Amino acid sequence: MKKIVLIVTKLGVISLFLSVLAIFLSNWMVKSNAEGKLYNSTQEIPFNQVGLLLGTGKTLQNGYPNLYYKYRIDAAVALYKAGKIKRILISGDNGNKDYDEPTDMKNDLIARGIPEAHIKLDFAGFRTLDSMVRSKEIFGQQSITVISQAFHNERAVYIGERNDINTIGFNAKSVTANYGFKTKIRERFARVKMMLDLTFGKQPKFLGEKIIIK
Repeated sequence: MKKIVLIVTKLGVISLFLSVLAIFLSNWMVKSNAEGKLYNSTQEIPFNQVGLLLGTGKTLQNGYPNLYYKYRIDAAVALYKAGKIKRILISGDNGNKDYDEPTDMKNDLIARGIPEAHIKLDFAGFRTLDSMVRSKEIFGQQSITVISQAFHNERAVYIGERNDINTIGFNAKSVTANYGFKTKIRERFARVKMMLDLTFGKQPKFLGEKIIIK
């Protein structure tokens, strides 16, 4: 019995060690890869025909405004009005009739002066991997500017490059440490899952007919 307990304990310690190692290595690889590819200034960022705005909910579960959403809208508007993108592809979740990230973002961009004709919607961006792969396979983009918070852009750039997409990121304003604490923790695990998905060739939930952005 003692031997069994000892073996189980050792396996638990090994599993914990490997988990921590996976989190550390995934985070390091993603951050290192993103160096020099993320921009905070519209003056410094190179031009790309299309900006990929990654979706998120407009409000939190408690009904309060989602600052991640607000700051991403601000970033997309700034990038467009600076002439650093000509079209905006909004990719997000449209899981049910009461939750529609792309349409909410489209309406707010139009309200901020972005022409509707310059906005395309991807309703099947259920994950960052889906959004990145679909930007190439469905919307025909070989080079793209991702618009989200810096931590999210780091992961998006990694996915994009592993799918042969020339990817840079424009960083939306970040949130306070307290506001974003849970999100930052989830991001560490999301990076590990991303590595597994890329290793095993995970594909988007949906592909479909091409909708080339000219």
